[in-house]
Amino acid sequence: MMLDVSLRHRLGAFTLDVQFRAPPGVTVLFGRSGSGKTSIVNAVAGLLMPDEGRIVTGERVLLDTAAGVRLKPHRRRLGYIFQEGRLFPHLTVRQNLGYGAWFAPKGAARADLAQVVDLLGLGALLERRPAALSGGEKQRVAIGRALLAAPQLILADEPLAALDEARKAEILPYFERLRDSVSVPILYVSHSASEVARLATTVVALEAGRVIAQGPAAEVLGNPAVLPTGAREAGAVLLARVVAHHADGLSELSAGGIPLLLPRVAAHPGASLRIRIAAHDVILARTRPEGLSALNILPGTIHEIRPGGGPGAIVAIDTAAGRVLSRVTRRSAAALGLAVGQEVHAVVKAVAVATTDIGAA
Repeated sequence: MMLDVSLRHRLGAFTLDVQFRAPPGVTVLFGRSGSGKTSIVNAVAGLLMPDEGRIVTGERVLLDTAAGVRLKPHRRRLGYIFQEGRLFPHLTVRQNLGYGAWFAPKGAARADLAQVVDLLGLGALLERRPAALSGGEKQRVAIGRALLAAPQLILADEPLAALDEARKAEILPYFERLRDSVSVPILYVSHSASEVARLATTVVALEAGRVIAQGPAAEVLGNPAVLPTGAREAGAVLLARVVAHHADGLSELSAGGIPLLLPRVAAHPGASLRIRIAAHDVILARTRPEGLSALNILPGTIHEIRPGGGPGAIVAIDTAAGRVLSRVTRRSAAALGLAVGQEVHAVVKAVAVATTDIGAA
């Protein structure tokens, strides 16, 4: 099932003007605060009436301003996951889940409660009330409630924004399971590059109410021209396979035939992973360096050099592992004589890659 969105709406001095398609999987609306992400989700949910627009899921027209079609929010077959779980405090987890199932249309194919409980690891929580749950547990229940409503589209508006780093690390694997288990589009709002790298099937990058890029996560995040959250958040996504775990606490991976060593990852040999490498953690060398403590060296060719507004520049390097970005000063770029087409070596410390930047492919 495909979600097609075309919207135009004016909010004071701000104009939203977007068109994009969201296939099954997680489509992340990615950009700075004020870029239009939440306005898009609210329009899809039926909470915002745009000046002009057409929204279609599969064969169902949710909105067509030209034809006078505007389905009410409760008729749009949506599952909505908010920043906070918004669970009923007087109901148990089991009863909160049942509330979602109560809204499923009669005769609609819907997820089985036991399957949802297993998918989200809720078995031990079913008789608890929300006051006895952590933030991450509440969000898992909220996901389950949305699934049991038999939605044809799931909306998630910055669902991890209210969680601390430990709770985010706890719940991200469940969103990965959700991405890989459902056949409906998931429209996910985020301004976190790490979340995008781990979860996105498709990225729609937004700036000032416009789509500036859309496509697979590795393609969009690896484009130095698309930095909707600023150069400090720049980073590329590599696909890698776990080769082995070593006794010294490191895991060996292979990315396009290039070995990568990282602190031990929670995945079995043979598993496929996404690895986000932040641009500020990558240094460049004209020749293959020796005598370094850094363990990962990726040879490649400079694809693009994009100067920033300050003293820095983003250098995009094409390697056998995929596109890698490096954030360097313009002085360093000049001193090295960096140029498009030049062969260089990208150097990455093993400990530079955070656990939250590693997820299931």
